[in-house]
Amino acid sequence: MPKIVKPLTDIQVKSAKPKDKTYALFDGGGLFLEVTNVGTRLWRMKFTNPTTKKSNKVSFGPYPEISLLDARQKRFEIRKLLANGIDPIQAKRDELIASGIISSNTFELVAREWHANKSGSWQESTARNVLHRLEKDVFPIIGNLPVSNIKAPIILDMLRQIENRGATDMAKRQGQVCGQIFRYAIATGKADADPVPHLRGALKATSKGHHAAITVDELPEFLQTFKKIEGRMYPTTRIMFRLMMLTFVRTSELTTTEWSEIDLKNEQWVIPWQRMKMGKKKLNPRKVDHHPFLPKQGWELLRELHQYSGGNKYLFPNVRDHEKPITNFGILAAVKRMGYGGKMTGHGFRSLAMGVIKERLGYRHEVVDRQLSHASGDTYGEAYDRAMFLDERKEMMQKYADYLYNL
Repeated sequence: MPKIVKPLTDIQVKSAKPKDKTYALFDGGGLFLEVTNVGTRLWRMKFTNPTTKKSNKVSFGPYPEISLLDARQKRFEIRKLLANGIDPIQAKRDELIASGIISSNTFELVAREWHANKSGSWQESTARNVLHRLEKDVFPIIGNLPVSNIKAPIILDMLRQIENRGATDMAKRQGQVCGQIFRYAIATGKADADPVPHLRGALKATSKGHHAAITVDELPEFLQTFKKIEGRMYPTTRIMFRLMMLTFVRTSELTTTEWSEIDLKNEQWVIPWQRMKMGKKKLNPRKVDHHPFLPKQGWELLRELHQYSGGNKYLFPNVRDHEKPITNFGILAAVKRMGYGGKMTGHGFRSLAMGVIKERLGYRHEVVDRQLSHASGDTYGEAYDRAMFLDERKEMMQKYADYLYNL
């Protein structure tokens, strides 16, 4: 039998104090008051989507602006929609869209308007990732709130939920994105203030400089842990993870690689200069393509991958839309499942590879740099590097792959 919940009283709600961690006071029927460790009190309701049968949550707003009686009335309205097989979140969204001026004032709709306005100046992958992160972390919590009513404590609570899963850098970046959205709302007359600057000093400090990466000495244990979970991965995720270790190209460069850039017969992979970081930042005036040499193990993986996605545009197509590439979240999720969340990132494979090749295999720094597609800052030097390091890089990449497989 489901547990019977004793309804809350006004005194309980009013006297709810912050604790070390966020906690909830339940009123029954899915309704609860979420009390954060900074004292923010938000009414939320848990429900099951009548179509997908998946669990979801909807926010009603902060207490005391939304009283206990108001929250119960909203719960009644949600339960009525659910009884008629209607998704309350979609119904609210439809209502806002149909309400003219009100629809332009919710955070989610302002954010989508800002995103559409900005996406033309971004790389396609950047636009896709920004929207995905908003849909994952931000919209479920504050998306339905009027943008002009959102204060600093509500933003802080949302960002701390991101921090609590170990994503400190992501929390900081999401705060910066929200700040841009608020400034857009001010410029378009939908809000009067940006609450984000008031959060300065309230979030955890992020590490400066490099992306998280394990050390060379930690590599054997990392590989053993990977071996234990790779049998539970989707084949394409397993291949993507192994290719990241073997090639250490940038994550975005791997996930957006097209089959047209791969020559399986002659074993050549060429990344067009426009897709490279140097190309995007106009640091490659000679428009030089990048040749990330693959060891024999890498070509074996690509031939296996071709059986899964060879008929698509991308090596790793998006599950929902095969005309778009996958994001890097598969790699990050795998790293997290291995217990290395916050300790290792997709970009960390590049730092790790440099350490292994220099410390264990004894190759010169400039040879590794060319494989990493780092700029030397010297036009003539770039030409010299390409002419002199090709054979050495091929040998280096095979020895690096053999070193990993021997571990």
